[in-house]
Amino acid sequence: MINHIHSETVPTWRDYIELCKPNVVLLMLLCSVVGMFLAADGMVPLSALIFGNLGLALVAGSAAALNHLVDASVDAKMARTRNRPVATGRVSPTQSAVFITATGVSGLLILYLLVNPLTAMLNFMSWLGYGVIYTVYLKRATPQNIVIGGLFGAAPPLFGWTAVTGSIDSGGLLLLFIIFAWTPPHFWALAIDRVDDYRKVPDIPMLPVTHGIETTKWYILLYTVMMIGVTVLPWVIGMSGFLYLICALLLGAGFLYLAAELLIGRNPKTAINMFKYSIVYLGLLFAALLADHYTLFW
Repeated sequence: MINHIHSETVPTWRDYIELCKPNVVLLMLLCSVVGMFLAADGMVPLSALIFGNLGLALVAGSAAALNHLVDASVDAKMARTRNRPVATGRVSPTQSAVFITATGVSGLLILYLLVNPLTAMLNFMSWLGYGVIYTVYLKRATPQNIVIGGLFGAAPPLFGWTAVTGSIDSGGLLLLFIIFAWTPPHFWALAIDRVDDYRKVPDIPMLPVTHGIETTKWYILLYTVMMIGVTVLPWVIGMSGFLYLICALLLGAGFLYLAAELLIGRNPKTAINMFKYSIVYLGLLFAALLADHYTLFW
């Protein structure tokens, strides 16, 4: 049940920003921008760059706010999430619903009218996938929730690509698959670190709770190896050059080292260190893709 201690207070703008999960949205925007520049031969059209990312930010923020609303009772039980605006009652369910609708509809209209219908449609599908299918059903249905649900969160670079090209191409899909492969080791590392929290919410079957921490560590190692393989593919198909390949392998080696250290289990902080590294890893990997795209070092 949502804690209504603060239900009489008026929400601040900071509460609404928090509903949008701004750190997650900023990472999505980085990936979207990279997708745009990789799809363009020169400079990205300003209309796509500005309105494409504004629309994406609004739709992503709407989906994140829906996640806050649906998971309010769960969030209230976990140390990591119990101070979220809806869980504490700082933002009421009605206020959340209005905010979700306003941001989602405005974002989709911007994409449809000022970018292109394909990008708007893909964003709407992602909103449904993450906000409804994953949050309402998948998250509670299977320990593989993050794997299946990760597909919906992996699409920002594809959105950036389609905002520029108006089409779904192999390059945009490959960027999507990189994030899809990255998501499980990224999130399961956090789930291991917060396993005691997840034990308090048995209706959400997280892998470390349902199958044990050791099994989850093996899954992380497996997906890390798969992720490194996927990150090499842009070089294999000629989408990027040696600068990117070297960066991808070095960054992947760091990820693999942490996965192996996690499996050995000597350092209790490895899981949270891996989670933090995974965020830096993705940002640097996409920055390397971008740098490689605009350099003559082949």
